[in-house]
Amino acid sequence: MRHTGTDRLQAHCLTSSFLIHPEDPRLKPWNVSHRHVLHLPTVFHHLPHLLAKESSLQPAVRVGQGRTGVSVVMGIPSVRREVHSYLTDTLHSLISELSPQEKEDSVIVVLIAETDSQYTSAVTENIKALFPTEIHSGLLEVISPSPHFYPDFSRLRESFGDPKERVRWRTKQNLDYCFLMMYAQSKGIYYVQLEDDIVAKPNYLSTMKNFALQQPSEDWMILEFSQLGFIGKMFKSLDLSLIVEFILMFYRDKPIDWLLDHILWVKVCNPEKDAKHCDRQKANLRIRFKPSLFQHVGTHSSLAGKIQKLKDKDFGKQALRKEHVNPPAEVSTSLKTYQHFTLEKAYLREDFFWAFTPAAGDFIRFRFFQPLRLERFFFRSGNIEHPEDKLFNTSVEVLPFDNPQSEKEALQEGRSATLRYPRSPDGYLQIGSFYKGVAEGEVDPAFGPLEALRLSIQTDSPVWVILSEIFLKKAD
Repeated sequence: MRHTGTDRLQAHCLTSSFLIHPEDPRLKPWNVSHRHVLHLPTVFHHLPHLLAKESSLQPAVRVGQGRTGVSVVMGIPSVRREVHSYLTDTLHSLISELSPQEKEDSVIVVLIAETDSQYTSAVTENIKALFPTEIHSGLLEVISPSPHFYPDFSRLRESFGDPKERVRWRTKQNLDYCFLMMYAQSKGIYYVQLEDDIVAKPNYLSTMKNFALQQPSEDWMILEFSQLGFIGKMFKSLDLSLIVEFILMFYRDKPIDWLLDHILWVKVCNPEKDAKHCDRQKANLRIRFKPSLFQHVGTHSSLAGKIQKLKDKDFGKQALRKEHVNPPAEVSTSLKTYQHFTLEKAYLREDFFWAFTPAAGDFIRFRFFQPLRLERFFFRSGNIEHPEDKLFNTSVEVLPFDNPQSEKEALQEGRSATLRYPRSPDGYLQIGSFYKGVAEGEVDPAFGPLEALRLSIQTDSPVWVILSEIFLKKAD
């Protein structure tokens, strides 16, 4: 019988019993009743309210293939934000930087840590629509906890000068991390804690895995691939039970980063030695990788009203991928470029293009030095640090090379490119448009060789614009 991740989560929680009488009637649905056996704490001791509902440890939502046996599991807790959600941009960043082999040897688990079923359903459906291939392959999973998983937060005591709402926020956050870790523990060798508002560097997964394998000792407990908060922290899955149990013991008392440091203190620090000695000992368990592989980009926190401008100074400039080379072309635009973020650099994939607010009639043009046939085009506007700076109401247009041969080829194929596509006054044919900041598609071979390709902005825009990816693929 093959056990699901949920089955393992439940089994993990039941293996060692707890400090409640073994004949307690609330235990009957869980089949925990062993006479004359010593009983140790489990999740029920720290969260006794879970006993009230049999489904309290069952995910209310679970989408994916339940993939196991991978090298790395990445956990992303996500909650509702009042101003802007960064989740889909984060997933795009993480997934786009994975090689085909890495996509088969990893799992990304998104925890929608909300009990509002309507909101959870909307976010889940959006992820399914945007990442169908990743869901179907098993790379991406979406889960959400039962509404009965969380305790009554109204009785929390204020501490460390934090107001009640912040205490509630950090307490729930601790439980979100625990739920993710318990779910992910049996899926892979390593577990990496991420957040839902980050950007990743190329080759981040192989870099993390190789760094873990190159450690001279297995005594390490945390490998840090970002210096900020709980972003980019890698653990051995075998250590997650200890970490979860420790967090559950003190989840109401302190934030997660403090609790992690306390675990290390308990393991290696000698009360009879000074703080410097303690720091040296902890450094053997908590090892930092530089430069950072993840950057925090979210400005609007999930805590209402909180603005956070945290940036990892060790992240540096994100390198751009160069799997392809765009065909030689003269690039030009009517837009006013911001600082050094030129269109030329974007076309050469050295940087992104950033310009001031576009107006109707503005354009971005690529005129080829030699007429050529294009097979596909792909443009992405906005980026994860500036997700709103996208192209709206913008069309993709091509200018066929005006010669008899191209028209002859079009007629031979039984179709006329000039009739099938809207034509502008200056001879360009519209073949696509931007949707949610992205324009992509195939180029009709009936056009024959092309002289130029242009992005034409149809209406005034309320925001600046970033063109973060340009891909023009020549036909074979």
